[in-house]
Amino acid sequence: MIELSGTTNDIARWIWLNLVPKEGQADSVQGELLRAVERLRYEAQGNGNINWDDRFEMFADFLEQTLCSDNEVPRETKEAIIKDLNRLRHFLPPDQLKDRSQISDLPYVEDDLYDRLTEQVVAFCRRHPKVIPRDKDPRQYR
Repeated sequence: MIELSGTTNDIARWIWLNLVPKEGQADSVQGELLRAVERLRYEAQGNGNINWDDRFEMFADFLEQTLCSDNEVPRETKEAIIKDLNRLRHFLPPDQLKDRSQISDLPYVEDDLYDRLTEQVVAFCRRHPKVIPRDKDPRQYR
């Protein structure tokens, strides 16, 4: 069972420490959800998405499919999740920036969007506190 006492940050920290391995994929849906958010955050903030490929798309797809397939999630929340994930998916690589008018199209590096996705992962965990096992995807090497 996931420890659900405390704040959203407390729960996310518990998931990170207990369900996300130091390397590779998580053995649980909940751990892999948080790992996906943090891999997307790190790639944008640390690397400007220079390594972006279909494996990062897989993270976004996994988040969307898992968080939005839950019937308990309101339509408006699903739309917000999809909007945030689409912002992460559709960006202008920094080396293609032609002028300052395109700055808002660069990879998203502010914490707010990633924090919202983390909040949705924690909300998923509150609805599903029992750890859900998952098979590792052999295609995911990130």
